[in-house]
Amino acid sequence: MKNLIRLEELAMFAFSILLFNELPFAWWWFLALILAPDFGMIGYAFGDKIGAYSYNLFHHKGIAILIYALGWWLSNDYLLLSGIILFGHASMDRIFGYGLKYDKGFKFTHLGEIGK
Repeated sequence: MKNLIRLEELAMFAFSILLFNELPFAWWWFLALILAPDFGMIGYAFGDKIGAYSYNLFHHKGIAILIYALGWWLSNDYLLLSGIILFGHASMDRIFGYGLKYDKGFKFTHLGEIGK
């Protein structure tokens, strides 16, 4: 099952690259920004509960899709870019087994415990 999930996430990551290709930004923007959503981990400096909330805010695909949709509706390339980066990053993380976090600690995710 893990391999099937990884394959699905790989397809979604590839889709984010395809969507990015439709924007007027140079390719280096994708490479420079793809790790930016990990700034959500800063919340862990204030405890597991705030850390999980802030991490999940930056890694929730529903939020990424809403931001992208808002960018489409407003014809705003920067919102489109933000949605694509959030979506692509979340897919990339899930390829490596990093899921949305529970408030018990960083290693407890909806995909299982990291490291097991």
